[in-house]
Amino acid sequence: MSSSLFESVDCVVIGAGVVGLAVARALALAGREVIVVEAAEGIGTETSSRNSEVIHAGIYYPKGSLMARTCVAGRRLLYAYCAAHGVPHRNCGKLIAATNEAENEKLAEIKGRAEANGVEGMRLLSAGEARAMEPNLHCTAALLSPRTGIIDSHSYMLALQGDAEERGAMLAFHSPVTQGRVVDGGIEIEVGGTEPMNLRCRLVVNSAGLHAPALARKIVGMPSDRIPPAYYAKGNYFTLAGRSPFSRLIYPVPVPGGLGVHITVDMGGQAKFGPDVEWIEGIDYTVDPHRADKFYAAVRRWWPELRDGALQPGYAGIRPKIVPPGVPGQDFTVQGPAQHGVPGLINLFGIESPGLTSSLALAEQVRDIAAS
Repeated sequence: MSSSLFESVDCVVIGAGVVGLAVARALALAGREVIVVEAAEGIGTETSSRNSEVIHAGIYYPKGSLMARTCVAGRRLLYAYCAAHGVPHRNCGKLIAATNEAENEKLAEIKGRAEANGVEGMRLLSAGEARAMEPNLHCTAALLSPRTGIIDSHSYMLALQGDAEERGAMLAFHSPVTQGRVVDGGIEIEVGGTEPMNLRCRLVVNSAGLHAPALARKIVGMPSDRIPPAYYAKGNYFTLAGRSPFSRLIYPVPVPGGLGVHITVDMGGQAKFGPDVEWIEGIDYTVDPHRADKFYAAVRRWWPELRDGALQPGYAGIRPKIVPPGVPGQDFTVQGPAQHGVPGLINLFGIESPGLTSSLALAEQVRDIAAS
């Protein structure tokens, strides 16, 4: 196709999830012309609307990792943003509960990691102190994270979209990117859907979430050896019939691959347990009711009163992993021209939890790379 048939634009953000919207907002606030193209029918239809809606404090991630840095910075930005924009949220705090002596010892290690990351206010509690805060909790000790909270993620995404559009950004839904190529002075992309577009962009931000590696492979001229493989780690959630027995979020001591089955409460007061870790080959959001069996056993370690039949299948999300099962140490990857050598292209790979919490900080990083 002739390059003369391509319409010239400044910035295209691919993907209207929470990070893509935050990036679009940051670029628009910086005075850039921005178009967001999204294959689905609306904002945040995949990972951004299928998570625990927790504002993470920044506890678990390795010191110096991009996850740790953007989570702590992003959490501070996010609380301020929610307060300024009227986004429903609550700084409820959470307890990490140990249920035996070996786990007690891990709490001090978790506290040390959190403090190395700059997390404020972490406090070790005796079993009695923890029960005074949460009478239904069964534990041998606990770690209090007062900076953890919950958020209405859809309201947050609507606020980001509104900010971006107010500064002139445009969103195009039902607009999948079918292919692209690196050209002098930018990148050409072909967008399918009901209203196909051919765009010649100075900047492309690949914020396609689960599909980011596959999308990068569609861009001719993007070095294939710089594109990570994609792995899918499904997380299933089960909802609790009746009121939540806890006012704070309750987490067990973490397990390999995830943070263990924990209880969170959404802004509507609905309590939910999850997510677990189920490695899958393709995208599938169905929740197998039989997985509840393992949830009962896991939860009863710290809430023995959980009744049989109290858990109902809720929903599932998928973590966009770029390391295979059993391999620790995934970090966010924000990959600009300095990493892959392609001017005008920024890829975001492996943006799993705490991506929502990190979104404003990740957006600032993308904006700064784009300006350099």
